[in-house]
Amino acid sequence: MEFDLNKPWCHYFHAISMIPRGSCNEKAVSDYVVNFAKERGLAWQQDEVSNVIIEKPATPGYEDAPVMVLQAHLDMVPAKEKDSAHDWSKDPLDLYVEDGLLKARGTTLGADDGTGVAYMLALLDSSDIPHPALQCFFTTMEEIGLVGALKLRPGCVKGTRMINLDGGGINHCGLSCAGGANGILTKELSWTLNEAPTYKAVVRGLEGGHSAGAISKEKANATMTLARILKETELKGCDIGLVSINGGEVDNAIPREAEACFVSSAPQEELFAAMEESEKAIWAELEFSDAGFELVKEPVKKAALKIDPKQSQEILDLLFVLPNGFQHKSMAIEGLTTVSQNLGITKTTQKKLTLNSLMRSAFESANDHNIARLATLAKAYGFDFEVGMRYPGWAYQAESELREIYANVVREKLGEELVTSAGHGGNECGVFAALKPGIDIVTFGPISRYIHTPQEELDLESFDKAWEVLTAILEASK
Repeated sequence: MEFDLNKPWCHYFHAISMIPRGSCNEKAVSDYVVNFAKERGLAWQQDEVSNVIIEKPATPGYEDAPVMVLQAHLDMVPAKEKDSAHDWSKDPLDLYVEDGLLKARGTTLGADDGTGVAYMLALLDSSDIPHPALQCFFTTMEEIGLVGALKLRPGCVKGTRMINLDGGGINHCGLSCAGGANGILTKELSWTLNEAPTYKAVVRGLEGGHSAGAISKEKANATMTLARILKETELKGCDIGLVSINGGEVDNAIPREAEACFVSSAPQEELFAAMEESEKAIWAELEFSDAGFELVKEPVKKAALKIDPKQSQEILDLLFVLPNGFQHKSMAIEGLTTVSQNLGITKTTQKKLTLNSLMRSAFESANDHNIARLATLAKAYGFDFEVGMRYPGWAYQAESELREIYANVVREKLGEELVTSAGHGGNECGVFAALKPGIDIVTFGPISRYIHTPQEELDLESFDKAWEVLTAILEASK
């Protein structure tokens, strides 16, 4: 299978691959899309964050069909091999084909979501494909938090049906996605002189994982586990005074490691025995879900200062009762998590302690509830609280005319049944569902693998077949 540039979708994928388009560097590719629309006399809009909307009238016979929204994101994850000299600010991708797979030498390929962009450009450039009126959204900064989509203005979506072109698998359709909100708790720290022995405790060896896909798999949160051990040790009669507690690197991953520095006047043998009691109990709980759990503890050089005792107590108490992990599952879709919370980042500096907890749910009411709970806990334990980035979810709809059209096309074109799945992660479908309540959404795309890595590859046969399925869906959408 060759990467045939005579095929419009291949031609446009190649064209955008010649333009650097890592997240936050989409202006050039956005301008390319605008110039594309200008040259063809198509109505277009470009906003301050380089989102582009292009509209194309219906072909004859489709004037009365509902407007179809198509959507893909312009940006890609700019990752490269350590020995690659690729300059993401100016260099084009070095595309090549191997065993029917399109790749880029030393870098990510950007099939996520360059394939969707290429499909939209090919459709907008076509003159022989029947379709309803099209409204094509080219969004930006998706890979760093749906930033571009969240900047879209209310009322901008005209269609009542939407194909999100950021899916994976020709016969695979998503059903829902979670909305999310970052709850940020902070405490300004005061310090007092310390005279007690100082210790370090580290929880490590945990598997972690994405806070959407792995949250229901009983993977331990290292920070929460460490806080539990310290609090249980205190409850057994050993005083604990915090110097610092740190864990996690990003908000959307379950922390695999966490470390605390603390002081205690309890005899070391008694202190460590109490900690080991908790360690053994937690290991038994995690034996079949996170068996690599390990607690490392040791005395260290005496700290000159410790966090004010009242504040230290408030921090430990808050971490001990903080909601975290899997909370609820769907009763309509087997295996789907509907509500969760993940303490992703815990960071201590000289000035303050910061906790970043990511809440997820397809139901805005559930995220509202978790936000209110965090705000209540923050107030009770002397923390400041704010909501950082928030994005909406896409709730499951049992009935979908567009999904039925998609399923019929898959049967006719591929001789297969449409496979559906619901996810707990966030994506741009949630933003569009909020912008246009009731909009009928399906997800769609060719097969690509190893996304976000330099090993990313696009199956060219599926790239061609997906085009056939996509145009058939449009033709059937009267």
